[in-house]
This record gives sequence, structure tokens and C-alpha cells, in this order.
Amino acid sequence: MILISLFVAAVQLSSTSIADLDLSYIHQGWGRPMKNRSVTDTPISINGHVFDKGLGTHALSTFKIRLYGTAKRFRAMCGVDDNCKSDRASVVFHVLADGKELWKSPRMTWKQDAAPVDVQLDGVKTLNLVVDDAGDGVDYDHGDWADATLDYSGQAPEALVPPVEVPVILTPPPSPKPKINGPSVVGVRPGHPFLYTVPITGVRPLKVVAKGLPRGLRINAGTCLITGEIAKRGAYPVSIEASNSLGKANRTVKIVCGDEIAMTPQMGWNSWYIWLGAVSDTIMRDAADAMVKNGMIQHGWQYVDIDDCWARVPGSADKVNGGPTRDSSGRVLPNAKFPDMKGLTDYIHSKGLKAGIYTSPGPTTCGGFEGAFHHEAVDAKTFADWGFDLLKYDWCSYQSEAPGVEGYKKPYRLMGSLLKQQNRDMVLNLCQYGMSEVWKWGKEVGGHSWRTAGDLGGGFTMFEDGFALYGKNHLEKYSGPGAFNDPDYLLLGYLAGPGGGMRKTPFTPNEQYSQVSFWCLVAAPLILSGDITTLDPFTLSLLTNDEVISVDQDSLVKAARRIAKVGETEVWARPLDDGGLAVGLFNLGEDEGPVELSWQDLGIQGRWKVRDLWRQQDLGAYLGAFNANVPRHGVELVKLVRAK
Repeated sequence: MILISLFVAAVQLSSTSIADLDLSYIHQGWGRPMKNRSVTDTPISINGHVFDKGLGTHALSTFKIRLYGTAKRFRAMCGVDDNCKSDRASVVFHVLADGKELWKSPRMTWKQDAAPVDVQLDGVKTLNLVVDDAGDGVDYDHGDWADATLDYSGQAPEALVPPVEVPVILTPPPSPKPKINGPSVVGVRPGHPFLYTVPITGVRPLKVVAKGLPRGLRINAGTCLITGEIAKRGAYPVSIEASNSLGKANRTVKIVCGDEIAMTPQMGWNSWYIWLGAVSDTIMRDAADAMVKNGMIQHGWQYVDIDDCWARVPGSADKVNGGPTRDSSGRVLPNAKFPDMKGLTDYIHSKGLKAGIYTSPGPTTCGGFEGAFHHEAVDAKTFADWGFDLLKYDWCSYQSEAPGVEGYKKPYRLMGSLLKQQNRDMVLNLCQYGMSEVWKWGKEVGGHSWRTAGDLGGGFTMFEDGFALYGKNHLEKYSGPGAFNDPDYLLLGYLAGPGGGMRKTPFTPNEQYSQVSFWCLVAAPLILSGDITTLDPFTLSLLTNDEVISVDQDSLVKAARRIAKVGETEVWARPLDDGGLAVGLFNLGEDEGPVELSWQDLGIQGRWKVRDLWRQQDLGAYLGAFNANVPRHGVELVKLVRAK
């Protein structure tokens, strides 16, 4: 009788190829997922072995599959597709079940045999198939899930379709009374131009007075812009008073003249994820205008950054991007879309904002435009002469000229030292995707912020991985004034879409709250890379909550650490300069559920007042713990202050 029952159960077992599921819900860093083909639309082939079925993708990628608890087994052969044709390809495959890792491949490279996967799935509700970049960037990372099959009994597996969420604005509108926002400390080097717009909300006109300004600085009371130069080193507390017909606000901002700049994470906008190669002088001026018009400048946003594709393409005869890449003195030449770089930065500065630019230490940028290789000194001086305040330095085509970590340090150490020799302050953003644990040495080589992983792309799992990366490696140890871990840009609003059009961010509203909250907790640069000229009220509310931004801009710059992880819920906390604690309760799971914040995990005792930072509401005083019901992929961001 037992043998007959087992035979019947075996007969009822069904199988499906993951390539037959709806692949449109896969998120990946480059290209599009392919059914029974590689990501380059060629037959799936791993070290010469051709497979008829499977899923072709590219790191970073994630595919979540709803199993309903009916799946029994997952089998596949994983590897780098032969058509990548590059020794630079390297990926790691992961199989996660309800948030727990069941299987992980070794680091896999081109011309390496496929790795077999065979895991049991009894009772699993959600399967997550991830291909990551092995920590060295996503170039050529074509990863195949060949012959990938799910065995199940009962309801068939399906691609996980995220629920439809209605955007709900939690942030109250700013008070019409004056309020002074932004960081409490600002840095500048002696004798260098100082430009800082004091962020002040409230009904205009405002009367602004600054007492204690060091010699050489002056304030424009109408624009709230402080400019000039400070010759003498020192820390200068400046008392700022803002008033309008409804009231007054006072705040002390300390201006530190010394070796350190970027005392708190930079905040601004970057052109890449919305404009890609179409970026132009007009687009950059429009972005500066928008940052002022939509009020972001009043909440501390200040950088307007050009990304790739402003220079010329070596060897190209194209009328827009072609022509000589450098002049007779070796100075890099912008393409036809940027007729006057100095005029552009002057315009951005006239708005009370700062300007950023981009290049690569390699011969060409990621987009194939002129890089800085063997022209580092002249490029650093050119950027300074043009008036730029930030440089994003992207690894791209650079090839290490030294073994190990020294090879990764070399180009950034060189540019870092050159920027310090210029007659203006320039923030250096190291963009090399977390290779060789850049967080351990980024500041040493002159960097102020450094990318900690590959491009965020457009999937929630991409910054879910950030939770794991930051938690496992304790990245909070490597953050401080002038030193910020950078998980990539804020992908909010409208982003670049297929065929040159636009698309809404793929993040759900709850995921957007989670992204901004996590970035602020870990003291990351806040750089929007959606279309700044078309921000709807919901998106603008995410970017203008001063209580949330104040966590990111806290002068201690003590980044959050993970203090608790239970299943697919996590709690992250950081200390603040006023003695309080900022805490994020995150739900990375697929269903709404409770998240507990325990005083024991925080290392505190007694009664603490809890304030909801997104809603700007006091929730009361609590003893021992605080609990919240957090939606799928959502967050409860709170501040704790000791109760008297």
C-alpha cells in the first residue's frame, strides 16, 4: 500500500522551465533577460557546452518566483556565457528561499565549466535567483541559468508580480514660518572659493542675518547665499537668523576652514539615469533652474552633476561627438552639446548651486568618450579652471598597472592628489563598484565618497543586496566626515526608458521610502538621478522631508549598523549629534508584517520618546521596545530621544 502511494505521488509531480515563466519581472543591470538564449541573443553556451533551454541574464540580476509552498526541487547548470568573450567576466549565482540562502556558487569566470545546482524547496513560498558581479563590476557579466527546472506538486510556480501600491504622501508640507535646514557644519580649504546657500523654508520675502562670518565671507540676504574666501584656518560658528511676517528661526552653522571638505554627504542631481548620452548644456541649465524652482535648494540640495558623454569620442567623425579630443596643449575638449563649460558652471553658481563633472582614469569612459589616461594633471586643472566643484571618477576602461589593492588605489591616489593642488575645492567620488573593498582605503587616496557595489539599475533586490553588503562588511566603520559609502543614486521619478523615452521608476512607493531611508541611515550621498524637471508631488515629498534629510546630514556622520535581523525583517540604527538615535525598521519580505525594535539590541535602557520621521509625528514614550507593522518592502523610520 505504501509503495502504491509513493508511485501516485511521483506521477503527480510536474516540472517547468523557469524560462517559460513571465520574464518581464526580472531586474538586471544590462540588456534584457532572454528565454532559451543568452543575454546577447545567442545560443546558451557555457565553456563549449550548448544548452537548448534556460535563462540568459546579466549581473546584477534578480528573478523572484512565487512557489506557493508547492515546489519540491530546483535544478540548473550555472555559468558565464561563452559569448561574453572576456576574461573580465566574473559572477556569483545565489539561490534564496524566503530570504535565506540555500546555495551559492563560487566565483565563476569565462571558459569555466557550469556549476550544478540541486536544492530541495519543500514549503518554500518565494524563490529568488540572483546573479551578482562578484564585487568587481558588471562588465561582460553574462550569467546563464541553463536547464533551470522547477519540480512541483499542485499550483504551478509563477513570476512574482508586485502588488499595485497607491503613492501616499506622508511628509507634511513645510511650515510658512522660517525654518533653517541643512547641515550644522560646512568645510572649505584656506584661500579657496566658498559657496553655500543656507537652506531656509518659509514664506518669502525673508530677512536673513548672519553674525560671526569669518573675514572674507559675505551673505546675500535675498538669496541666502554665502560667498567669498577665508584665508585663516579655524572653526567659525556663524549665527544665522531668518525672519518673515510669520516668525523667526535661529541656527548656528559652523564653517570649518582646514584640510577637510565635504563634512557631510553631498546632495544633488546627476544626469545619467535619465539622460544617458543625450545630456547637454541646456539640460544641465534646466536642472539647475528646476532645483531652485521646485524648492529643493531650500532643503539642502546643491550639486548639479554632468555624467558621461560630455567629451568627444576618439576617432569619431560624428558632427556632435567627433573631432579632436584635445587641443594642442592637451586640454580635453567638450563635444558640440557643451559649447562653453565655464559659462555653464558660472550659470549653475549664479543659482547658488555647485557643478559636478565626470571622467574615467582609463583611455575612454564607459560610454566610449575621451578619458583622463596619461592626461590626469591637465584634466584636473581644466576642471578647476572651468569651475567644477565635484569629479566623478569612473573605472571603466582603466586597466590596473599594479597587482592587488595597490592597482586599484593607483589611479584614484593620483587624481586625489592632483585635485588637492587646484585653486578650488573639488569633491572626489570614486566610482569603481566596490572592488578590493574600496571602503577601507577610499579616504586614504583622496576620495570623499565611493561606490560600494555595481549600478543599482532598477530592481529592489539591488539595494536589498546593499543591506547584506553593508551589514556583513560593517561599512559603518568606514564612514565619517569627508568619507561616505555610496550605494549609487536615488532612482526616483522618471528614468530613461527604451528607445530614448522615459519610464517611471520601477520601485513601488514603499520601496522608494525604503531607499531614501536606508541611504540617510548609512550616511550616503543623496544624488537624485531621475528627471528633476518633472517631479510629481509624491516624488518631491520624498526629497524635501527635512527631518529625514537631517539624519543623512547629521554632523557626527556615524553611519547606521544593522542591530537586528529576524527572517526578512531588519533593524538599522545610528547615533545623532543631539544624543538621539535614528532607527529604520525594514520589511524585505513579500507580505506585510510586524518588526520589533528592542532596547536591548540598541544597548539602551529606560523610557525613550519615539517620533515618526516621515510623518513628523510623535508616537509617544516607550519602555523596552517599539513595534511597528511594516508593509511589503517598506520601512518605519523613527527617531528616539530619551524621555525625562
